Amino acid sequence: MASSKLPDLKSLGGAVEDGGGGKSKAKWWPGFVHFFFVLSVVLCVILYSPRLFALTSTYGLDFFVQPPPETLSRVVGQDSGGGDGGDVGDVVVLDNQLHSPCSSLPGDTICCDRSDFNTDVCFMAGDVRLDPASLSLLLFPQQRPAANATVEERIRPYTRKWEPFIMNRIEEVRLRMARPEEAPDHRCDVRHDAPLLVMTAGGYTGNLFHAFSDGFVPAWLTVQHLRRRVVLGVLSYNPWWAGTYSEIISGLSDYHVVDLLHDKRTHCFTGAIVGTRFHGILAVEPTRLRDNKTIVDFHDLLADVYENGEDIVPQKQQQQQPAAARRPRLGIVSRRGTRVIENQAAMAQLARSVGFDVDIHETANGMPLSAAYASLSACDVLVGVHGADLTKFLFLHPGAALVQIAPLGVPPIAHGCYAAASARMGLHYEQYDARGHESSLVRKYGLDDAVVSDPERAKRDKGWDFVARVYLGGQNVTLDLARFSETLSRMHARAVRVRSLPRRSRSHGSP
Repeated sequence: MASSKLPDLKSLGGAVEDGGGGKSKAKWWPGFVHFFFVLSVVLCVILYSPRLFALTSTYGLDFFVQPPPETLSRVVGQDSGGGDGGDVGDVVVLDNQLHSPCSSLPGDTICCDRSDFNTDVCFMAGDVRLDPASLSLLLFPQQRPAANATVEERIRPYTRKWEPFIMNRIEEVRLRMARPEEAPDHRCDVRHDAPLLVMTAGGYTGNLFHAFSDGFVPAWLTVQHLRRRVVLGVLSYNPWWAGTYSEIISGLSDYHVVDLLHDKRTHCFTGAIVGTRFHGILAVEPTRLRDNKTIVDFHDLLADVYENGEDIVPQKQQQQQPAAARRPRLGIVSRRGTRVIENQAAMAQLARSVGFDVDIHETANGMPLSAAYASLSACDVLVGVHGADLTKFLFLHPGAALVQIAPLGVPPIAHGCYAAASARMGLHYEQYDARGHESSLVRKYGLDDAVVSDPERAKRDKGWDFVARVYLGGQNVTLDLARFSETLSRMHARAVRVRSLPRRSRSHGSP
């Protein structure tokens, strides 16, 4: 898979570019001849076609010189055949979600689905042009809109609309039905033969968990049916985000990313999706999609974009050895700052004595995700204290196991983030809930204080700020190795058993 297509920042020079950003290099003389040839053809067509004459009267010669994007691929909300989404003949289906109010979207239409608790999603079918000055998407209808047609909508494209604090920091995008006479002021500088997806690199997406749960998984389930024939228009675009997730970005789109806040050109599209669907934490619900995709299919995307890299080759060579000749491999997520395993070295030695080969995966170490994928995809078990880096369970192979260590006060949060998500991906999940004597909080509060002895009561009495400051941000764990050895022994026996199964059966291996 090629690296991601970063924003095309070439100067305009008055030229109209294609979606790849490649500007024509023709000299003025061939262009001069070509112009008069095209003009003569257009005049002949107008003279001999009353229908086209009517179009010219309504939309001007720009209708011919800059054909509407729908002449390249007609965009609608739904395929009449109820197929697997994506392309239906020359029709590009925008809304892949079943039972959506926008699922029967006709051409030249704006439709928004605001029924979900977490997210709003809007669709525009037809000739869509970006007005960067006002952060607006303009829909130029090819015929007079219906009297009850939606004229304007506004949306903040992020999947936490229930949280005003962060939503107020997401830029608002305006969607508007344009008048034909506005077309000359919005001529295309860059014309794309694909629809646009508007998403954000803002919000909480600087955090790995939120980057996937709020960002890439929702984006993928919204546009995967388009098979990368979609342009990503990104709010709050930044080089760190683009570099960190370059392979995933390329897995979503075959086009250059459009930096919506800094690219001042008029980009034109065959349609637009503004916002992303959300099915739950790291979730893809197949019953809500036309093509029944699951989180396993998202895992396949990750495998597709990462397994062609240099980092994966040594791991593949290792996996080609006979299963009986290899010890099961256990990865330990090594945190810094808070929620640290204070006796991690002893825990790693215990794992080796049980029969594992052990890899230590440090967080915030600058390792590219491709290298993390290469290492983690070779692991049979991943162990770590609750935190964003456990999101990398998405890199594990089918049939592997995730063991999440939940510090005091954190078990319900930990379970909600990763238990169901890992199970949906065909992994075995276990949660090790730390006890009072394993928490560093015992040194501050003592065993008898409710903070240690009854965390649930302490959380009710002291509120979320206390949870964030003390339970999430103010404790480490020292594992009871005698107790934890039972978990390690169980995971080792399971890993050996799963390795003996055919690869296709591993995601359904016995617990």
